[in-house]
Amino acid sequence: MSTIHAGVAMLKVMEAWGIDHIYGIPGGSFNSTMDALYKEQEHIQYIQVRHEEAGALAAAADAKLTGKIGAVFGSAGPGATHLINGLYDAQMDHVPVLALLGQVATTSMNYHAFQELNENPLFADVSVYNRTVMTAESLPHVVEEAIKAAYQHSGVAVVTIPVDLGFAEIADNYQTTAEMRQTSLPQLDETQLQKALPLIKAAQRPILFIGQGLRGHFAEIKAFSEHFSMPIINAVLAKGIVPDRYENYLGSSARVATKPANEAAASADLVVYVGTDMPFTQNVVNPEAKFIQIDIDASKFGRRHKVDVAILGDGGEALQRLVALGEPRPKDDWLTANQENIKNWHAWRHSFDTFDEGIGLRPEPVYAEVNRIAKEDALFVVDVGNVTTHSVRHLELNGQQAFTTSGWFATMGYGVPGGIAAQLSFPQKQVFTFSGDGGYAMNLSDIITQVKYHLPIINVVLTNDSFGFIQAEQETTNTALFGVDLADADFGKASEALGAQGFTVRTMAELRPAFEAAAKTVDRPVVIEVKIKNEDPLPVEALQLDPAKFTAAEISAFSERYHVHDMPTLSELLAKK
Repeated sequence: MSTIHAGVAMLKVMEAWGIDHIYGIPGGSFNSTMDALYKEQEHIQYIQVRHEEAGALAAAADAKLTGKIGAVFGSAGPGATHLINGLYDAQMDHVPVLALLGQVATTSMNYHAFQELNENPLFADVSVYNRTVMTAESLPHVVEEAIKAAYQHSGVAVVTIPVDLGFAEIADNYQTTAEMRQTSLPQLDETQLQKALPLIKAAQRPILFIGQGLRGHFAEIKAFSEHFSMPIINAVLAKGIVPDRYENYLGSSARVATKPANEAAASADLVVYVGTDMPFTQNVVNPEAKFIQIDIDASKFGRRHKVDVAILGDGGEALQRLVALGEPRPKDDWLTANQENIKNWHAWRHSFDTFDEGIGLRPEPVYAEVNRIAKEDALFVVDVGNVTTHSVRHLELNGQQAFTTSGWFATMGYGVPGGIAAQLSFPQKQVFTFSGDGGYAMNLSDIITQVKYHLPIINVVLTNDSFGFIQAEQETTNTALFGVDLADADFGKASEALGAQGFTVRTMAELRPAFEAAAKTVDRPVVIEVKIKNEDPLPVEALQLDPAKFTAAEISAFSERYHVHDMPTLSELLAKK
């Protein structure tokens, strides 16, 4: 019988499961797998990152953007521990990632060897599968079990590999089960669907609240919204499922959100909550509203709101069946007021597209340029902080474009590595990343990775010399601002020194030329740093605009601070009907 190195056998299993690239940094404890990667380089591309955290974040982004498992590795000790941040991002956003960890040779284990670390306990909390390989013969089997577990539980699978095992010769007879993978969804219960219909019929102020579970189902969402005259709100991670300018779409809710979405959620008397587990639901949705929850995971029922009807099954199929079973709700004042509210919101945002006070720009002109040059199927990777708020509000996705960020874990530093993942997974598409000065500095070194692999990513960096998102929180909770100021840097020049095409934009006159150049660059990354004003975005989670709740002086002060104009509240719009 022919033989094969165990490390190569392992990679062939990974190839069978569709893994075509893996991120990491070599180390002595990972040399057997590096040797295997050299031998299999025509099938699995090794991507050298400059920090293992960037590799783990990129692997998570791969999974978010493609639905396929992402892959990353770290050598024993520090190489492994550097992965933790990105692996928690994958865990908390429920995407499959395979993490391979180096380990000292079996002959050195438990002898307090150099860089030896008991890795299993360290990765126990972040993983759905966590094993150390014990024999060379079991290496391909353990990795396949890990991949299956990652897919089954939508999480992180960790495999620790003593370095000597990958070099060992084993029988070349392992049969992968990749082709046998099947997925199935729970069958809809017609009884539960019927229970939902009277609630929909009786509702006066219903909303459809969607999450990632409805990705790819815009046709069903649109049909349901129009059949039952319901405005649509989404969790942030579901941005892009519904075109941003669809008239019934109000945007995202909570803090990283829009005014119309929060107002509708707070006023709703019925919420049809589909394919989402948004953690801030109880803070933004009317607690007295009736609640219909649709999900493929029954453990999520009732987690965020008291549920009146729970429907287990595919969200798109459920919406389709409810339309077929239910009487239409005529278009009413509730829907038209919400349509007017979002129309006013868009007009207010765009009133700043050409706003120019000299040094220091508002974010709106930057996004106007992005939206102008963005291709029909562009990918947008967004870091964490005020840049998330700006991107959620001002990127105008058309339904064909995709959006990703670090959602529940909300780690800064996601932008640059996420862009690497997007461009590698979709080499023919245009990729943008968006970072603030805090997040960009964390993984600035991996601009070198973008350069090394000739990735024409357009990296937009909004800098205001502050951790702006935290600054806004301290303004309402702390005695004084402390620890949120950042030293100024010229990221355009710094990125140029790393091999990118760099721009530092300080005025409106410099803005368009930078984006014109970026649109034409095809062989290396572009970094456009824009110096923006250190101003808080409109706090839509704490609006002071309703005359029934605030004095005229309070409303005037709030409006002046946040430049609010021509944007009446939802209650005022309804009162005019």
